[in-house]
Amino acid sequence: MNLTELDHALRKLRLSGIADVLETRLRQAQTDKLAPIDLVSTLVSDELLRRQDRLFARRIKLAAFRDPDRALDGFDFDFNKKMNRALIYDLTTARFVGQREDVLLLGPPGTGKSHLAQAIGRAAIQQGHRVVYREAHILIEELADATLDGTRKQYFDDLAAVPLLIVDDLGMRKLPHTAAEDLLELIMRRYERASTLLTSNRPVDDWGKVLGDTAAVTALLDRLLHHAHVLKCGPRSWRTKIHTDLRQEEQAK
Repeated sequence: MNLTELDHALRKLRLSGIADVLETRLRQAQTDKLAPIDLVSTLVSDELLRRQDRLFARRIKLAAFRDPDRALDGFDFDFNKKMNRALIYDLTTARFVGQREDVLLLGPPGTGKSHLAQAIGRAAIQQGHRVVYREAHILIEELADATLDGTRKQYFDDLAAVPLLIVDDLGMRKLPHTAAEDLLELIMRRYERASTLLTSNRPVDDWGKVLGDTAAVTALLDRLLHHAHVLKCGPRSWRTKIHTDLRQEEQAK
C-alpha cells in the first residue's frame, strides 16, 4: 500500500487527523530515528487532538455565543479591582456545572457581565460540557415561536438537557407578560439537574417589577438562588469610559 492508497484508507476510516500529517510524521520518524511505538503514539495523539479541536469548534457553534471569542484572558480585571477574581477563576474551572449549581452575574450595563458569561461558557466547553447561550429576549422569542408551532415541549426538553444554559441580559429589554412564567418553568425543569448562568443589569429585588409577576419571580429566585454563586460586576462601566474618552479626544482637537 503506497502513501496515496494509505491516505485514502485512513480517510475512509475517518482518521483524517492521521492522514493530514502522515507524510510529515514519516519524515520525522526517519530523521529522528523514532521507534515504531513512538511513531504510532505520535500519530494517535495527532488524531485525538484533531477530534478534540473539531468537537470544541462544533460545540462553540452550537452554543451560539454572541461573541464566540470572548475568553478570560481578554478581561481587564484592573478596571474594576474589587470584583471577586477568585470566584471568577473558580467558575472557569466549570466545577459548578458538574455540581449542578447556578450562577448570577449582576451589575450595571457595561461592566463585563456578558464577557464573563461567555468566557465561562467557553471554558465549560473546554472542560467537555455542552453549552447553550441565549440573550433573554431571544430565548423568550424562541419559546413563543415554539408554542405557536406546537414544539414547546420539545423546546423545553432540549434546554432542560443542556448542562449549562446561559441567559444573558435579563432586564435589558422589555419582555412579554408571559416571560416570568416561562422562565419559571424553565428553571423548575433545570433545578438541581443542570446549571443555569443568568446575567442582569437589575438587582434581583427589581425582577418582579421588570417581569411583571412577583409571585412567579419569587418562585424562580427561590430555586435559582438555592445553589447559586452570585457575582457583583462593576461598578465602573467600560462603555461609559469609552464614551468619555472619545468625548475628551474630540474636545482636545
